[in-house]
Amino acid sequence: MASQTAKNGVNLGVGQVGATRSAQGWINGFLGMLIFSGSLPATRVAVQAFDPIFLTAMRATIAALLALSALLLMRQRWPRRADIIPLIFVAVGVVIGFPLLTALALQHTSSAHSLVYIGLLPLATACFGVLRGGERPRAAFWGFSLAGGLLVGAFALSQGSGGSWGGDALMVVAVLLCGLGYAEGAVLSRRLGGWQVISWALVIALPLAAAVAAWRAPATWTGVSAGAWFSLGYISLFSMWIGFIFWYRGLAQGGIAAVGQLQLLQPFFGLALAGLVLHETVQPAMIAVMAGVVVCVFGAKRFSR
Repeated sequence: MASQTAKNGVNLGVGQVGATRSAQGWINGFLGMLIFSGSLPATRVAVQAFDPIFLTAMRATIAALLALSALLLMRQRWPRRADIIPLIFVAVGVVIGFPLLTALALQHTSSAHSLVYIGLLPLATACFGVLRGGERPRAAFWGFSLAGGLLVGAFALSQGSGGSWGGDALMVVAVLLCGLGYAEGAVLSRRLGGWQVISWALVIALPLAAAVAAWRAPATWTGVSAGAWFSLGYISLFSMWIGFIFWYRGLAQGGIAAVGQLQLLQPFFGLALAGLVLHETVQPAMIAVMAGVVVCVFGAKRFSR
């Protein structure tokens, strides 16, 4: 009897620890998503003044120098050889691929239109989480996740004035690369730590990023607005580094597929910023779609395990 009571106590304690860790994962994931919400509006401002290739390389270079300083100050060990390839996937997905493709897309479309595609990120992240992270959500999870993705996709396809097929195609590829980078980073974060993963990925990309930034640097800086400089600073410090510290920690704690559904909320916050800061038109239909997406997020969370 005493043995059974002790066993129940151990199980209860483990359950409480698991629930606490899951809750922390959702909090960290929400903070990361909130930071990422400003990425496309800020990129939209910056790309008006900077070449997209230079912008991508420069934001990675700035973030990588900060990350390298943090790694050296904290005396972090070099990654194991087995971690190098996954870190390269992270770098290709979120350090180079997603920033470059979105910057190119934003030359052809508004940030409000592009933000709708971010609603497809949770589905891409969940799929790569199954392939790379070994997660197995329940069938109902996929139903809610697919419903959220279809809501976002149907709305994007119905809007002709805010974008172009070229810009839309770039956003789709960007989302796929980002989903891969999120899943790979989350798996690595379980043993390396969230901030270490994005930091090492940035350091790996630093030689290439610095060389490209020097090559594509503007001939003159005259005429670059304060808003463009501020936007470059935001996407370099927050979008490229600090946001990932919270995001990867959240994915590792709460589950890649589950916490990844928070990305469905990112367009909602991004649209608000696009309307307030860039004075872009935010249609009532966008808000209606996002309301449906919120329902899908909570449904996916319920059946994520």
